[in-house]
Amino acid sequence: MHKKRWLAAAFSALATVSLSAQTPADPVVASPPPMAEAGAVVLTKADLDAWLDGYMPYALATGDIAGAVVAVVKDGQILSERGYGYSDVAARRPVDPKTTLFRPGSVSKLFTWTAVMQLVEQGRIDLDADVNQYLDFKIPERDGKPVTMRQMMQHAAGFEEQVKDILTHSAETMPALKTVVSRWVPKRVFAPDTTPAYSNYATTLAGYVVQRVSGESFDDYMDKHIFAPLDMRHSSFRQPLPSDLAPSMSKGYELGSDEAKPFEFVAQAPAGALSSTGEDMAHFMLAHLNNGEYDGHRILRADTAEKMHNSPLDILPPLNRMELGFFETNLNGREIIAHLGDTDYFHTSLHLLLKENTGFYVSFNSAGKEGAAHQLRIALFADFVDRYFPDVTPKDGKVEERTAKEHAALIAGTWDGSRGSYSNFLAAANFLTQMKVAADDKGGIVVPFPGLNGKPRHWTEIAPFLWRDDDSHQRLAAKVVDGKVVRWSFDMVSPFTVFDRAPWYRDSALVLPLLCASLIALLLTAITWPIAALVRRRYGAKLALAGTSLAAFHWSRLASTAIVAGVLVWTGVFVFLLKDVGNMSSSVDGLLWFAQLFGFVVFVGGFLALLWNLVAVWRGGRRWPAKTWSIALVLSALVVLWTALVLNLFRFGTNF
Repeated sequence: MHKKRWLAAAFSALATVSLSAQTPADPVVASPPPMAEAGAVVLTKADLDAWLDGYMPYALATGDIAGAVVAVVKDGQILSERGYGYSDVAARRPVDPKTTLFRPGSVSKLFTWTAVMQLVEQGRIDLDADVNQYLDFKIPERDGKPVTMRQMMQHAAGFEEQVKDILTHSAETMPALKTVVSRWVPKRVFAPDTTPAYSNYATTLAGYVVQRVSGESFDDYMDKHIFAPLDMRHSSFRQPLPSDLAPSMSKGYELGSDEAKPFEFVAQAPAGALSSTGEDMAHFMLAHLNNGEYDGHRILRADTAEKMHNSPLDILPPLNRMELGFFETNLNGREIIAHLGDTDYFHTSLHLLLKENTGFYVSFNSAGKEGAAHQLRIALFADFVDRYFPDVTPKDGKVEERTAKEHAALIAGTWDGSRGSYSNFLAAANFLTQMKVAADDKGGIVVPFPGLNGKPRHWTEIAPFLWRDDDSHQRLAAKVVDGKVVRWSFDMVSPFTVFDRAPWYRDSALVLPLLCASLIALLLTAITWPIAALVRRRYGAKLALAGTSLAAFHWSRLASTAIVAGVLVWTGVFVFLLKDVGNMSSSVDGLLWFAQLFGFVVFVGGFLALLWNLVAVWRGGRRWPAKTWSIALVLSALVVLWTALVLNLFRFGTNF
């Protein structure tokens, strides 16, 4: 199997080079020299530090990333903790792995799930009971089945995504935890235990359960039952940060070369509000690798930790699966559980190699050029595993070219991702990000999900309906029912996202071209209306229409203009919301109501006006160009109306 080590070869030559802001190496603790596996480099502090010092500075510089922290633990000890770049570029303040706080985003979920498991082992939460027994409001059933904590931990409760107020820039605009979970319950769009669909809401709800069952605030519970026993003195879920921690908080950046951004307030706090240092995160990894115990303090019983680490939900074998809160990121035949995390500016990954008793944590304080940090965290960990824990799996097989072409043709098409919104206007985001799979002429497939080079990934079939990315470890597998591919996913996302075939009426490959053609026809009509009037006035010509025909003509032009305006209004709404996640808050409620009402009036009214014009044109004995164009306008308005219905632009309300 070909594996792309995108920077490793270059970095090995730079092993002794360090960034000016890099933290000094820790003293080496004397210990018996470890034994290396065949083909592996021995994982020692000296080798790891040299490798990281060659890898990270150039990666940060080329990715335009301000700073990063790396922590690696092995066999019950912190092997290495390294800071790179700056936590404050303007002040030239270096990243210190012991004291500089980063925002690990959704890696915070692991702390929430650990708290849940503490209450499970105390008998205060039942993983398989109706979660409503722990709440003061009701989560509706789906297909007669309630939501359970196990389903929530495995992202299999069927919830669509909740986005509103997920990030804000002010503590004053951040709603209380109970408000976040109770003001609107996301629709359960999938039957329970059938479809993994990543849900920030589910984790936030679990945090609220922890708060209610324990009788302590969520923040207090974390301080007392997680951070204190793990000696995590520089960690907090509190927003804003306590006064003793706030000065140590790293700035966040879109690009390292840009201005620093404000502190991000996460309304769904249990799902992503943690601030922590590299060293504190090392303590957390050590506890989980040691079956719930750190430095004589136990946060979980050994059997509880084992249950949390090894309770997989099989949805699409042989791909990676969800455990209880953790998800698999298996590489090279190694059993690895992990979590990734993102805010707007911080990007993080945490991995535990269970049998190798090794933990790896990296966090970046910038998205970087073209989102470099997203790919860099994956590549860094993959290169770490390749270097110290080489592949022990059998060599990939091959599928005969003719069969491979048949299978590639079966999976080709347009696919909906399971994570997202379905009952509100954000269904447009799902529609616009549908995954398109194409077959090549050699039996491989091409998926637009980009690799490190920014280009679509190419996959080669290594077993029936199992493909390998040509440039990475990633595998892609499909589910086949009655000779048809009905679902697929790939290792990086398979624990929490699958792709189901988009129905024809929501297939962007069909609907988008029709929508674009329709808007062109309507826009041309709107533009030529005043131009034609000016030309007639210039030459003293009159419009040879009267009565109903004249009225229908003018209304058709007005309707075409209004429909285009409706599309522009909704486009402006989406641009505004996507410009800054902080805009996805209650402050946009008025804008949404205007877009919904205006869109409904112009899309429905415009279609009716153009239908009236068609009747008037055909009854009025107009020439064939007018008749043809009247049909084109009605069909164009129908396409816009259909698209608005498919994208839920008429679902009035401000919950999303």
